[in-house]
Amino acid sequence: MSSLLAFEDALQEIKRSATVRVAQQTIALPHALGSILSEDIIAHIAVPPHDNSAMDGYALAYADWQEGKHFTISQRIAAGHHPQPLIPGTCARIFTGANIPPGADTVIMQENGHLIDGKLVLDAPPIQGDNIRPAGQDMHVGQTVIAAGEKITPIHIGLLSSLGITHIKVFEPLRVGILTTGNELIPAGEDLAAGQIYNSNGPMLSALVAQAGYQVSHCLHVADTPESTEAALKTLLSSCDVILSSGGVSVGEEDHVKGVLEKLGSVHMWKIAIKPGKPLVHATLDGVPFLGLPGNPSSTLVTYHWFARLLLSVCAGQNAKHPQPYPVSAGFKRLKAIQRDEFLRVSIGKDGLAYAHAQQSSGALLAACESQGYLHIKANTQIEYGHAYDFYPFSGF
Repeated sequence: MSSLLAFEDALQEIKRSATVRVAQQTIALPHALGSILSEDIIAHIAVPPHDNSAMDGYALAYADWQEGKHFTISQRIAAGHHPQPLIPGTCARIFTGANIPPGADTVIMQENGHLIDGKLVLDAPPIQGDNIRPAGQDMHVGQTVIAAGEKITPIHIGLLSSLGITHIKVFEPLRVGILTTGNELIPAGEDLAAGQIYNSNGPMLSALVAQAGYQVSHCLHVADTPESTEAALKTLLSSCDVILSSGGVSVGEEDHVKGVLEKLGSVHMWKIAIKPGKPLVHATLDGVPFLGLPGNPSSTLVTYHWFARLLLSVCAGQNAKHPQPYPVSAGFKRLKAIQRDEFLRVSIGKDGLAYAHAQQSSGALLAACESQGYLHIKANTQIEYGHAYDFYPFSGF
């Protein structure tokens, strides 16, 4: 067990060695959703550009107010109209979003005043500066509003539109090659023979990569031979920025991926102290990053979430962010401590406690479907009832 690389060290190794693998391009903002920004966005205008009213009401100079004063309404200002300077001693009828006229510094909500013979009388003393949104309240000139490496969301689209931006520089989509191995695996839709199972890792990895916003260039499956493994890898090298595989990374006689990697490139690390998911290979083939995930489906899922996701994000130019954990207390206990970081599939009960799914096998996917996330139990740690551990919702990956 001492030869296993610690979980945190493995994360740092992958992050340290990964580099951006894609070029930049300029695209129109309406087509930018899901793209990864390749340069900082700096606000060139203030938003809002002028002081404006946060309410429908009346704009006046606070210094003009006196108890019982009747304000003449000297102008009407709708949103989108340029106001005239406020005549001293008067007020302006103003609407939400309209610019504050020069000379006014306070807006009275229409509910806090009433009209007598067409003149405004306040129902309570005003508060200077009330109900005014100052210029630059949202963004000021020169402010970095989105950093390079951020994935563009619908909120970003709105923000950039408010700055009048029509085109942005982003990274081209990352091209990911997927390789699954195993004589026992066949595609869904075919009849199973004795000893065969359906290939779930290929479709799952393809879906995970697509969900992350990357392109699946190829999804290949090979038999357990060095020749077919090498041929498939050479095909993927010709058209992919990163390669992911599942299966064939252990030490059995039918596991050929690691041997072929050593022939074609450089292997950086192999076994990691994690459960599920111990056999994992990180390598470089002709400059192309390669990550070989274990073949058991739950192990594939866990190692994709923690390691492949990190590698792909860096290679795509995206800011590499670990998912946000939340402290959740365990609704169960386990006295036995293991020497690997463990990611238990758990659900949160109505009592707020985390309960482990009964099936934690590395070959079982249903447990993940029936759970809400991972409870991270660090290496050499017992599980104590009521003690808080880091919980990672699946939605955070």
